[in-house]
Amino acid sequence: MKVFSVIGISKSGKTTTIENIIKELVKRNYSVGTVKEIHSHNFKMDVDGTNTHKHRNAGSTLVTARGANETDVLFQRRLDLNEILDFYSHDYVILEGVRGTWAPTIVTAHDIQGIEDRMSETTFAFSGVISGDLSEYKGIPAINSVTEIEKLVDLIEEKVFDRIPDMKDECCMKCGHTCKELSSLILKGEARREDCVLSEQNVILKINGKEITMVPFVQKILKNSVEAVAGELNGFSENGNIEVLVKR
Repeated sequence: MKVFSVIGISKSGKTTTIENIIKELVKRNYSVGTVKEIHSHNFKMDVDGTNTHKHRNAGSTLVTARGANETDVLFQRRLDLNEILDFYSHDYVILEGVRGTWAPTIVTAHDIQGIEDRMSETTFAFSGVISGDLSEYKGIPAINSVTEIEKLVDLIEEKVFDRIPDMKDECCMKCGHTCKELSSLILKGEARREDCVLSEQNVILKINGKEITMVPFVQKILKNSVEAVAGELNGFSENGNIEVLVKR
């Protein structure tokens, strides 16, 4: 799954850019999912007084509303981005308005100041209103999503790579970089996605059938603990695999 973000001030062409990218990606037979960041502390999908709202107030921590044409699952907390992306299995997931991540980023803006306010080491393209006046800025291309959508999606196919686990800096950095730094180096062609040491897990942990990504330190703890127990049992082999299933 490949993930990238489109950020920009209101009315800079952000949503139009995303709409056109989605259409072109779908045209190329990719499946597409999106995540929209709402920058309002008062936002909530549920409405006071509805039955689902009453369920929540009564203490339900997960509420689902199922209608004829839509199903809405309502968590009673803010999920982090990794938790959200775990629900997706699409070819591409586009983040709208999500900042501060490792994800490759397209910036939409009205002017140069708008670019300067939002560009970062993971920016690989500009679009929106500003792309009507510029063809590039500081070596990064500005591509109009209305008149040059094929060119913009060609660049997305070239630049955007498989999702990085996005571990906390203090937990990993075994490749020598933070996830954001590695993303920047990949975009510049100075590193590869495979340089992430978590690309291949030596210790695999699955919870309810879902593989959990673990940093090397946690893998080592789990490996040593299991081997210490298994090593005392008949049938243990230094060269064999160990599988543990805990039923709950």
